[in-house]
Amino acid sequence: MILLERTSVMNLENAMRGARNPMNSWGRIDSYYDEDGNYVLGPNDLDLAKRLRKAGSDHRKFIRQIFVSVDITAPIYWWKEYDTYKVATVANSTSTMHKIHSKPFSMEDFSHDHMTPGTAAFMETVVEKLEEIRLRYLETKSKEDWYDMIQLLPSSYNQMRTCTLNYETLVNIYNARKNHKLEEWHTFCDWIASLPYGRELIIAEEE
Repeated sequence: MILLERTSVMNLENAMRGARNPMNSWGRIDSYYDEDGNYVLGPNDLDLAKRLRKAGSDHRKFIRQIFVSVDITAPIYWWKEYDTYKVATVANSTSTMHKIHSKPFSMEDFSHDHMTPGTAAFMETVVEKLEEIRLRYLETKSKEDWYDMIQLLPSSYNQMRTCTLNYETLVNIYNARKNHKLEEWHTFCDWIASLPYGRELIIAEEE
C-alpha cells in the first residue's frame, strides 16, 4: 500500500527562464499562467524543454530546479528502498520513536493487501499483541514495554513523510524502479507520470 497526497510542483517558471540563459533567448518565452494558476508551457518553451531533457543530464540542469512536495504514506519496507535516494531529497516523518504509543494499533496501520488469508489472520494476532503492550506501556511507562513495541513492530507498518524532491531525482527513481516487483513502486511511477509535464520532462516519452 502507498498513498501520495497533497502534491505541489513549484518553480517551473523560473526553471524554464533559466533554461534560456545560455543562449540569451528569453524573447522566445511563450509560457503563461491559466485561470487556475497553473503554469502552462507554450510551444517554444515545451520544444526547448523536451530537447534539453533528451540531451542528457549536463544539458537538462533546469529540471533540477523544478521542485515537488508530497505527503507519502507507505510501509517501512518501502521506505527502506526509498532511502537509497539521498541526493536532492528531504523528508520529515511522523515519529515512530516518540508517537508509536499515541493511538491504538489496528490492521489499517499496516500494509497487508497482498497477504494470503492465513498470514493475514496471523498478522491480526501480532496487532492484538502490539495493542496489549501499548496499553500496558501507557500504565507503566516501562522501557521494557516500549522496546517490546519497537522491536515487535513489523516492516509493514505504514509511516507518513512529507517529502521534497526535484524532477532530476524523479528521472533517476523512475528509470530505476519502473519495473520493480513491489507494486508500491508502480504506483509511485504512475504518480511521477501524472506530474505537470512528467511524461515530457521526466519520462521523456516519444510522441
